[in-house]
Amino acid sequence: MNLQKLEQFLKDNNQPNFRLKQIKKAIFQDGISAWSEVTTLSKGMREILEKEIKILSFNVESILVSKDSQSIKALLKLQDEEIIETVLLYSGENMWTTCISSQVGCPLNCAFCATGKEGFRRDLTTEEITDQVLFWRQYIKKRYQLPTTNYKLSNVVYMGMGEPFLNWNQVKKSLEDLISPELFGFGSRSISVSTAGIPEGIEIFTTTFPQINLAISLHFAEDKMRSCYMPISRQYGLEKIRETLRKYFQKSKRKVFIEYILFRGLNDSPQDARKLSEYLKSIGHSYLLHVNLIAYNAEYEKTDKFRASSKETAIKFRDCLKENHINVTIRKSLGTDIQGACGQLAGKS
Repeated sequence: MNLQKLEQFLKDNNQPNFRLKQIKKAIFQDGISAWSEVTTLSKGMREILEKEIKILSFNVESILVSKDSQSIKALLKLQDEEIIETVLLYSGENMWTTCISSQVGCPLNCAFCATGKEGFRRDLTTEEITDQVLFWRQYIKKRYQLPTTNYKLSNVVYMGMGEPFLNWNQVKKSLEDLISPELFGFGSRSISVSTAGIPEGIEIFTTTFPQINLAISLHFAEDKMRSCYMPISRQYGLEKIRETLRKYFQKSKRKVFIEYILFRGLNDSPQDARKLSEYLKSIGHSYLLHVNLIAYNAEYEKTDKFRASSKETAIKFRDCLKENHINVTIRKSLGTDIQGACGQLAGKS
């Protein structure tokens, strides 16, 4: 929703100041999806708004629902015909989490990520970022294809397409909008931002949003391997990430999530688990670090050179971390069958 355009429209039409507040509540909190649903406005005003101002900045191209109905992926066409994806995930107890994108494609080119394989197209605007959340609020209100009746969009994670800290100005404004009581009204601790490890971005983020969750996509505990599969590590190695997290913990005592995808034969051995444990302990405040072990989700299993670790290997890796006093969870993978899981978003249905 383009708020500036809306404010100017109301001003040009001599609407009272309280009208904007009414519309904000209807759109951002109540989840209306059409101007005809804003009953506090006159019929004539609703008809004009329907023609003049779009509530969403994109068109919905397709919606895919997983077999277990616990994940839903939407393919969205922006006004310049570019395509992005966003996902709705069931997070338990009738709560839903949305995974949103911050860029069209991604410039980091991680070898195992479908988004990176598509290359980088452009940054998303603040409106395009927050409209993904707005879309899912509308979707939930309409109760489309949801397995529960008592539901709520409870969490937002910036883990879709793109590297959030490489589009910081727009991401920053989108975070401000999400936590604004007059707009979306999310609590800071209900939002997470994931990065491949951009030190400058982490430092600014820590100062600006000390209560919003930080996640680091690590995946390898030694520079040689990480640089091979994550080119960003050639610029920002593990030592730089360690220094940045030490600074983070000087300012914040918030838990940091370490994302670690398990690849068969690459980073899933007991030795790899010990290396990861040693690295995390070297940061200090290891009790504030929590490792999420993630199953690799191949875009095309028959041709992809990466393979997912077995369940047994994942359990052994987890147990090794626990023995070294590292907090760890094997994260449940949702949306694999609709290519909506971690690393699968590529702007394709």
